[in-house]
Formats: sequence, structure tokens, C-alpha cells
Amino acid sequence: MKQHKSKKSVVCFGEILWDNLPTGRRPGGAPMNVAYHLHKLGLESQLISSIGNDASGEELMGFFAEIGLKTDLVQVDQEHATSEVLASVNPSNHEVTYEIVSPVAWDFIRWQPNFETLLNDAQAFVFGTLSARNITSRNTLYKMLDHSNYRVFDVNLRAPHYSQEVIDALLQKSNMVKLNSSELLLIAQWYNPTCIIEAECVEVLFERFNIDEVLITKGSQGATYYTALFRYDYPAYKVSVADTIGSGDSFLAAFLAMKLGDEPVEITLDYAVAMGAFITSQAGACPQYSKFDLERFIWKKKLGIHDPA
Repeated sequence: MKQHKSKKSVVCFGEILWDNLPTGRRPGGAPMNVAYHLHKLGLESQLISSIGNDASGEELMGFFAEIGLKTDLVQVDQEHATSEVLASVNPSNHEVTYEIVSPVAWDFIRWQPNFETLLNDAQAFVFGTLSARNITSRNTLYKMLDHSNYRVFDVNLRAPHYSQEVIDALLQKSNMVKLNSSELLLIAQWYNPTCIIEAECVEVLFERFNIDEVLITKGSQGATYYTALFRYDYPAYKVSVADTIGSGDSFLAAFLAMKLGDEPVEITLDYAVAMGAFITSQAGACPQYSKFDLERFIWKKKLGIHDPA
């Protein structure tokens, strides 16, 4: 009998929520965004989180069903509400700031016995900082890390919802760390206050932790990928910015899709940077699109073809 090659699978853990933006209310949360884009790119993505037993939670579940994300691992918390976040966009630089309420349902994600098999079978496990702010979800996350093959730490620092102690513990367990330039500087200076140059700050992480890869997003400056022996810089694609919400999450999803497909680093970074630009040029973190739309966008950018105004 002919064996069918199974899809690459990625498990994403953490917050799911409603972003209340000046332009309206949109589903959000970095793990959900990553899972959405992985699904769009043809990977099997599993989302582990929690919602409240309320109308907002039902609406989120409806959105997941609409976009094709599995919901069987999203827990329903009877005591805590679905997360609502007040997001505001700076009109000068398009950066987004968030007011994140606590506690909410995803602060209380419980360990389930079936997580062990799920994680053992997955090619990657994606997690962030925010979901580790509460001891319940944090303990679940720590247990999940013990059963994961390839641990991807998507840093996403949101003050005041993190501590050096927890970040340190998560870095100790990470294979790859994805963060932006300001997050890199902040974390590296905990261990070496004189560190200001990017390469030196990355070296601090490699020396202190057993990390294999560091991936740095730089917005309009592109991205840089490091291993202990190798550095690769890739420029950004120029686009008209609609908003930056979820661009880093889409970047990570595209990077993982290529990396897990054993593509060379230059192709992997090109695809990831293009995805970040593609999402930045549209409103919201999870716009409707197909893989063909993304690849057409890349083709047109490379040929210098501009859409009519």
C-alpha cells in the first residue's frame, strides 16, 4: 500500500482574545495568529488555549471554525471571562500598544494527558511570554516544554506581564528564539549591561542558554537569522502599511513552514519577510488570503510590478 506523507504539524500554545481596535473588534492573540497562517500555508496547526463560557468565547470559536482552525483543544473556563484587549495604533509609526486585562480564561489553561502524544508527534511547539504570566498556564507550559521536540519561543514582551525569572526559565528550554531588536537589547542587558551591538547581544544569549537559533524581526529593516556559527541578513519588502498587527506572527509562521520543509535559509527568510510585508499591507492579523495570493505578491515585488492606486 502506498504511504501518504503526513502534513508537518505545529502546536501553538497561549492567549486568544478580542483586540478592540479603533477600526473595530478583531480576533487576536499571537498563538492564534501563528496557527492561522500555518494552516493557510498547508501545515497542520493545533491551538491550545482557553475561552470563557460567554458570548465572546462563542464568537471566537465561530471565527476559528470559519477560518478552518481546529477548536478541540480550546478549553472552556467556567469561572473566567474570554480575554478582551484594548489596542491602540500610533498613527505616526503604525506601532500598536495593548491594554491587557488580567485574569482571563487563558491564564488558566490546564494540562491534559493527550498533550503528551500531541507534542511528541509535532515537528514544532510555539509558545510566548504572555501566557506564562499566571502560575496555572505557566505550569502547564513548563510541562509541555518537557514533551516537545523543537521549542520555538516567540518572545512578545508586553509590560508589565513578564518577569526576568520567567523569561530566563523559558529561554533555558528553547531551541529557537524569535524576538524584535528592542526585546533582544532588553533581555541581553539583563546578563550583560554593556551590550548594545546586535551581534554581541545575540552572543550573550548563545553563551548563557542552550539555544540553537535566534531570529530577529526589524520591521522596515527586514530580519536577521543567527546560529552560533552563522548570520544571515535579509532586507524588507517595501509596502504601504495598513497596520503592523500580527505581522511578526505571520513572519514566524512562514519561517517555520519553510524551515520544516527543509528549505535553505535564504529561501526561508525571503518567504518569511515577504509574508510579514504581505500582512502589513492589509488590515488586521488574519486577513483572508490563499497561498497563491502570497506567492503572487512575492512574484510581483520581485519583478517590480505595482498595483494601480
